Amino acid sequence: MLSSTSPRRQLVKALGTLRHVPYFLHTLFLFTKSDIKTTVFPVTSLAIASAPIDNVFRLPHVIFWVWFHVLQFDLSNQTADPEEDALNKRDRPIPAQRITLANARLLRWLIVPVCWRLSGLYSVQTVFASIANVALTIIYDDLGAANGHWAVRNVVNGLGFASFEVGATLIAGSDPRQLDKVAMCSILASVGIFATTIHTQDFKDVEGDRAVGRRTIPIVFGEAAKYTVLFPLLAWSVGLSVFWVLDYATAAVFTALATYVGVLYLRAKTVSEYQVAFYWYNVWLTAAHALPAYYRMFSEVS
Repeated sequence: MLSSTSPRRQLVKALGTLRHVPYFLHTLFLFTKSDIKTTVFPVTSLAIASAPIDNVFRLPHVIFWVWFHVLQFDLSNQTADPEEDALNKRDRPIPAQRITLANARLLRWLIVPVCWRLSGLYSVQTVFASIANVALTIIYDDLGAANGHWAVRNVVNGLGFASFEVGATLIAGSDPRQLDKVAMCSILASVGIFATTIHTQDFKDVEGDRAVGRRTIPIVFGEAAKYTVLFPLLAWSVGLSVFWVLDYATAAVFTALATYVGVLYLRAKTVSEYQVAFYWYNVWLTAAHALPAYYRMFSEVS
């Protein structure tokens, strides 16, 4: 018989372990799947436009850094309230039983120092952004901001996105130790956008949120909440068009897109319709985040 330390047995054991790697990686992806379009794409577009990115080879670094920190947040968020996902999002890893709740919670904390080590490859400032991201995640999930007053929830969300954006923009730029004025203004505008419109994601989750006692804007204000999407989007579209000095045609298209998103929310009745509306909100958001690039190309030099 082969001894437990024989090369053949070790090889068989290693191959057996490798067979689990694709499953594990797919599980990690499923934790973040719903946030690819809501966080990874918009934050990456902001970083590329705001830095601006001066080397195409930085793009994979930006995307991976954002995705990895989204994974940190999603592990925290989805282990904090698994009952909600059991109602709203049964395809996520925990309700789908791809990973146990205990193992997901362990992974959540194991990944934190990895986030900081990854950030340390770029600059101390990027580490600070990563630390802020983890701290705001704790405030949101562990200290109750997620289930608190809707205004607090929106503000913490806005600051959380800012931590993503600062880190991503630092990595995208030529100097990962500092942000220029355009980048700072872009991130500040983004904080305002998220703080006043992030509840667009809550309309499709009303059933689950109500079941766990969460008081979101759609639950608190009912049908009137739909207007809290249309008017802020229009205000931001006009304001950003002026601030980033858009030409009339570009400003008109950008504002028309905001109007379209607002109307989708006004007309939506079902979860699937709200999902479509939220998709288009993210299209508008990505466009809003790309506006600093327009400014750099057409207005900054004039």
